[in-house]
Amino acid sequence: MSFPGLVGVRVAGAWRSALMIMLAAGLAGCGTKAVNDTYSLSARPAVEGRASTGKQILVPEPTALKALDSDQVVIRLSGAELQYLAKAQWSDRLPKLVQAKLVQAFEDTGKIGGVGKPGQGLAIDYQVITEIRAFEISTEGADTANVEIFAKILNDRNGTVLAQKAFRATAAVRGTGNTAFIKAMDQAFANVSAEIVSWTLGSI
Repeated sequence: MSFPGLVGVRVAGAWRSALMIMLAAGLAGCGTKAVNDTYSLSARPAVEGRASTGKQILVPEPTALKALDSDQVVIRLSGAELQYLAKAQWSDRLPKLVQAKLVQAFEDTGKIGGVGKPGQGLAIDYQVITEIRAFEISTEGADTANVEIFAKILNDRNGTVLAQKAFRATAAVRGTGNTAFIKAMDQAFANVSAEIVSWTLGSI
């Protein structure tokens, strides 16, 4: 003998069980973070400069607007429209990464008495203070990497500005995908950092 009412109860219970499983899976997915490819700045520029000096240089962390003060990779779609590159991130906050690579570029020259970051206890002669004004891929026309860093050399003994200058470089994006974008930015930054180091060595 059949019991239609009981069959209906069983079916409804099955649907409720399936629904609970689906909701649980959805909630679990909400708690996970997308895995992004992580990139660093690898270029080590060849730097020309004057003969070795015993001067010691401090390189503070660069300043930057909020859009650049993160580990996100900036894409400029138009003059005023910015987005972040999907599924990609820098290995650290961009200003901290630029600071580390500038210190390394100065060290690699072997032409100064010492270089370091704040808190490392150096007897400083000059500070190289920088501001990141652009570090992006422009998609207007052909895809191009744009890097602009404004730098000033501060005499740490008397607080006067010895020199200041804006440094800019571009590099064409060759190929497709995130890796091609990063390589272009890496090359543009290598050119800018080489110019900053050479200019500093010629000024102090």
